Amino acid sequence: MDTLPRFDEDAPRPVPALAVQDGSTLARLVGVMRRLLADDGCPWDREQSPETLRKYVMEEACEVLDAIDAKDRHALREELGDLLLQIVFQAELARREGAFAIDDVVAGIVDKLVHRHPHVFGDATAEDAEEVLRNWEKIKAAEKKGRGILGGVPRSMPALVRAQRIGEKVARVGFDWPDAAGSRAKVAEELHELDRAIASEDAAAVEEELGDVLFALVNLARHVRVDAESSLRGTIDKFTRRFAHVERRVAELHGGWGDPEDGALPLETLDRYWEEAKEMRVTR
Repeated sequence: MDTLPRFDEDAPRPVPALAVQDGSTLARLVGVMRRLLADDGCPWDREQSPETLRKYVMEEACEVLDAIDAKDRHALREELGDLLLQIVFQAELARREGAFAIDDVVAGIVDKLVHRHPHVFGDATAEDAEEVLRNWEKIKAAEKKGRGILGGVPRSMPALVRAQRIGEKVARVGFDWPDAAGSRAKVAEELHELDRAIASEDAAAVEEELGDVLFALVNLARHVRVDAESSLRGTIDKFTRRFAHVERRVAELHGGWGDPEDGALPLETLDRYWEEAKEMRVTR
């Protein structure tokens, strides 16, 4: 049976002051996780695998992003803890399989950081952040010979994020438009091809050309220094707020949406409420 780190479940330990925190409390989290996975631990935790936990890793990572966007440091602290739990959970499951454990995870990232920052830990120099990124990609390519420049971009990333990351990576080796004008012209070209596909009524071609338009737009976003994912999320949030106003007006003036079979409200009416929302700059 595993030897567990000493850990008193009923006696919370005080957290050190910020100035002296050094990560030493991580061992207690590992101890809690091992206790949960012990033979007499938690039945639910004991049934989990890296695959069943996959959705929670994604969910917790997204909640970290929400806390960052909200500039809520209290929420960020909590959500980082939830994400850290998933990391420790995965590492402990791997340890039980005999694959690796949490110290291997930490050692791996420490070694990677030191190796990829020769301008800090070695004799190399880097004049600015762009040069740091270029050097990082060169070192990474040398470490992962044969994998290809795009091999490290996760396929499970949200599509807009993945597209922008791919654009960034290929740009660092010179495969890119020299300025935003070339990227904008590509958007126009892809829109023209999408129009032709729509006119042909070829569903497969429409899907392909629409993807090309989206990819071109993401590249344009990168050229004008806009995060495509954040831009789209902002528009979705704006649409949601405005549509909530439309819903309120429909409820107030029409008693609700009614039965679709009896005829929907005229688009002109709904559009009038939409324009109200725009004029009011609805934020609720």
